[in-house]
Amino acid sequence: MKLEVKNLRKSFGDKEVLHGISFSVESGKALGLLGRNGAGKTTTIRILMDVFKGNSGVILLDGKPFVPNKNDIGYLPEERGLYPKKKVGEQVIYLACLRGMSPAAAKKSTLKWLKKLGVDEHFNKKLETLSKGNQQKVQLAQTLVCNPQIVILDEPFSGLDPVNSQILKDVVTELIQEKRLVIFSSHQMSYVEEFCEHIAIINHGEVVIEGHLKDIKQDYGKDRLVLSSLNYSIQELRKICESQFNNIVTVVEMKKDVLILQLKNDSTKNMLLQNILTTDINIEKFAVYEPTLTDIFVDKAGDHE
Repeated sequence: MKLEVKNLRKSFGDKEVLHGISFSVESGKALGLLGRNGAGKTTTIRILMDVFKGNSGVILLDGKPFVPNKNDIGYLPEERGLYPKKKVGEQVIYLACLRGMSPAAAKKSTLKWLKKLGVDEHFNKKLETLSKGNQQKVQLAQTLVCNPQIVILDEPFSGLDPVNSQILKDVVTELIQEKRLVIFSSHQMSYVEEFCEHIAIINHGEVVIEGHLKDIKQDYGKDRLVLSSLNYSIQELRKICESQFNNIVTVVEMKKDVLILQLKNDSTKNMLLQNILTTDINIEKFAVYEPTLTDIFVDKAGDHE
């Protein structure tokens, strides 16, 4: 399957909050849908779920108009919505039946997912008696109980300790391997980097960067280098670069114990290296810069005014 969102626009009153959102995701791959709070991620997801309509734009599944209620979708919202005073098992079964499963199939699938997520012992307990992490795992069980082919996970790791996070990581990896179509939204960039081949970053209602994460990283790091020295502090090294190599590079950032440098115009890393070797700088690290997703996110979604 291939899900495509094309030029999606949405206004509330006179205020347009989505300004032509476009991205795509395929089965067996996960899309990281990223953005700061208020950027438009949740609005986009709610339009996908048909909670409300966009003003314009199209959503296609395999080239045809996407109709949410005719497809198996598992949605884990950021704001959780289960009933705290109801028993865990009965409400997951109830919600599965509302989505079209028979009571017998719903119970079987509920038991399967509660066991898989390590919360089956709480089947007959009220949700409010569980820890925050176990409540989160019950939320995930109800998301997956109907064996959806499209899975939308909004901040799925919220409230989970490292052990429970690993359980969820295994489940997400399995969903991708089973060729499900996964949309993954999180502020925890390490998880996004682990699962998502493609990303789309939304800022102020617009997609500011979208594509294959590996390609984005390569392009973002193009013409950037990292440099550190064994005999000069990072501050001293910066002064040397700004005074002696300013025709070759610009100092972009001091990051931990390395400088991040941007090559100027037609300068090359070999030119910089040759100049460094004429000094008494004892090189500790000289390499092509490899940005993290956090670096890219801050650059593209941060407010730099």
